[in-house]
Amino acid sequence: MANYIKEVRALVGHKPMILNASAGVIANDQHEVLLNLRTDTHNWSLPGGYLEYGETFATAMVREYKEDAGLDVTLVKSLGIFDQGFTEYPNGDVTQVISQLYLVKPVGGHTLEQATDETLDLKYWSLDDLPPLLNQQTTDMLAAVKTYFDR
Repeated sequence: MANYIKEVRALVGHKPMILNASAGVIANDQHEVLLNLRTDTHNWSLPGGYLEYGETFATAMVREYKEDAGLDVTLVKSLGIFDQGFTEYPNGDVTQVISQLYLVKPVGGHTLEQATDETLDLKYWSLDDLPPLLNQQTTDMLAAVKTYFDR
């Protein structure tokens, strides 16, 4: 059921919704993480997104990483579930997002070289010098990634 979120939004409008999402982390040798500059909010987030009806967190992660970053990925490790993701989008949509975060590694594809309908730019960022992020949940997820790498 493609475009599940759009179909539900057509029924409920901007009413607050609880949604499930999946996000992934690719880190380079310096433990810098790949972030995407979003077209909808013009700030940075981990590649990922909402589950479509019938998807698992894992299948959504693989699909979303390809859409957001152009990369084929495989899941390495679950880094946790984050359930305090409150976001109000510029169009008025309000969500509480429950996100599954994965450490992933690229296995194919290539990093997007031009903007798409979801991603304006991709860049590796130091966990100690992050750009403006989408929301507190993204901040919390990146803090968990930092803790993981600092062990």
